[in-house]
Amino acid sequence: MAETLKGLSRTHYCGTLRMEHVGQEVTLCGWVQRQRDIGQLIFVDLRDRTGIAQLAFDDATDRAVFDKAFTVRGEYVLAAKGVVRERSSKNPDIPTGDVEVFVTELRILNKAETPPFEIVENSNASELLRLQYRYLDLRRPDLQKNLIFRHRVAKTARDFFDENGFLEIETPMLIRSTPEGARDFLVPSRTHNGSFYALPQSPQLYKQLSMVAGFDRYVQLARCFRDEDQRADRQPEFTQIDLEMSFVDVEDVLAMGEKFIAYLFEHVLDEKVTLPLPRLKYTDAMSRFGSDKPDTRFGMELKDVSNLVKDCGFGVFSGAIADGGMVNAIVAEGGASVLTRKEIDKLTEQAKGIGAKGLAWVRWTADGVSSSFGKFLADGEMDNLLSFLGAKEGDVVLFVADRIKKHVQTVLGALRLTVAEKLNVKREGYNLLWITEFPFFEWNEETEHWDAMHHPFTSPLDECIPYLDSEPEKVFAKAYDLVLNGEELCSGSIRITDPELQNHMFRALGFTDEQAHEKFGFLLDAFRYGAPPHGGMGIGLDRLVMQMLKASSLRDVVAFPKLQNMVEPMTSCPAPVDDLQLEELGITVTPKE
Repeated sequence: MAETLKGLSRTHYCGTLRMEHVGQEVTLCGWVQRQRDIGQLIFVDLRDRTGIAQLAFDDATDRAVFDKAFTVRGEYVLAAKGVVRERSSKNPDIPTGDVEVFVTELRILNKAETPPFEIVENSNASELLRLQYRYLDLRRPDLQKNLIFRHRVAKTARDFFDENGFLEIETPMLIRSTPEGARDFLVPSRTHNGSFYALPQSPQLYKQLSMVAGFDRYVQLARCFRDEDQRADRQPEFTQIDLEMSFVDVEDVLAMGEKFIAYLFEHVLDEKVTLPLPRLKYTDAMSRFGSDKPDTRFGMELKDVSNLVKDCGFGVFSGAIADGGMVNAIVAEGGASVLTRKEIDKLTEQAKGIGAKGLAWVRWTADGVSSSFGKFLADGEMDNLLSFLGAKEGDVVLFVADRIKKHVQTVLGALRLTVAEKLNVKREGYNLLWITEFPFFEWNEETEHWDAMHHPFTSPLDECIPYLDSEPEKVFAKAYDLVLNGEELCSGSIRITDPELQNHMFRALGFTDEQAHEKFGFLLDAFRYGAPPHGGMGIGLDRLVMQMLKASSLRDVVAFPKLQNMVEPMTSCPAPVDDLQLEELGITVTPKE
């Protein structure tokens, strides 16, 4: 039968013992990392979330205590009381390696079966197995360090915003379903049969109402939910540091956002962030890097070669330009030794997989210039092209052509990252920048309609308002993203507070007045009673922690994550529910074919 802690209280954590504790009596609690029996000596490494302490048992130990130590095995839960002493054989690899605890009292609080994988850093067990036993996986020191780091980030965020006059206000988890881009997770109402709540994709509408209510600086570590299609490294539920400010414009919000980031990096990582952060307009980011979240730690920028090839004999190039499109290229410096024809074929398949019709290329080796389209060019055209691009022997040049300019940029932007990975291009440090002035609208080719790129409450730039009805492609928004090392950390905007302009935007997006009032009437009504100018942002806490730690996956910084297919292996959710529950909710499940 397991022993209890009665009369025994933990005095120290395992990982905190140092030479200054020598001679002190301490009580430790934790899990057995390993037990070593070498005859008249037994050593037990005891582990808790702070680290490992060595427990020592020798011929001076009470025999009953010694015999009990002989029985312990990995992952047993122990309490040990004893005196700290200097180790005769020190371990420089752990912080507690100079000391050990000579145990005078030992209690086995719980025994443990042999776990399905070893509880060690950098486990080589499969991720699926570790997620099935996530409570064991979370005992591993590397994951525990990640979650402790995440706690520090969250606490530091709260400290910063409190010091800067923000109020933490909780918003509802059960809300009205509104169109915000991704699908809502719906929650059926038992008491209002046939009606549904939605889990919030963000606290957007409620934080704006908080501004109308007079709480001019709001913050919340908000749980958000998005029922998106399967995408790598996304979680259906996530946390964002959500903030909103009244009586501000773009510059005020950006200044507060980057001030927070600098504070966070200094207090948590001891890293200095130089302010103000660099900025790129959306159009510049797309034309130079092919992405609205560019990794600017390396070059390989996109080059527009349309003017050079518009009249060339290669119909793929000249035809795309004639249809109003463009031709862009990237130069992979020194890439010829790695980007063989076989590797270029793989890049071509990647390009086709993300919407390109193909990939043209030039490969310049010691044997000369080879190309997928060189035979179509007139004398001197290839030389002019390579000279314009600054290409030299040893380089590979990749070209994409399309009648839709955004397709050209996004395909080459993705290839740029792949090529950098293949060439082991140096990417170090923390690279932060703002992307500003996003398009307000984006064309939806499936519905053949203009959609809001952010959300319909985003304010357009003042000078763009005349184009709302006539030329929506010319309308840019007071919207901004914060990017870290090629990952979007934050998205935000200045909001519309003029009811007339808001109704105008709804009409431009295809909402009738009745539809707009049905979906957002409570917000539009609120604006009739004096809404202050306001704006804000949501900073993804999970992704921020992941980037600060340089972790390889979001699952490394979330306690109980789901897989890409939105299944949690540990509890096997989602799962069916019994017929009685469905009957109470008035729901009939029809299986899909």
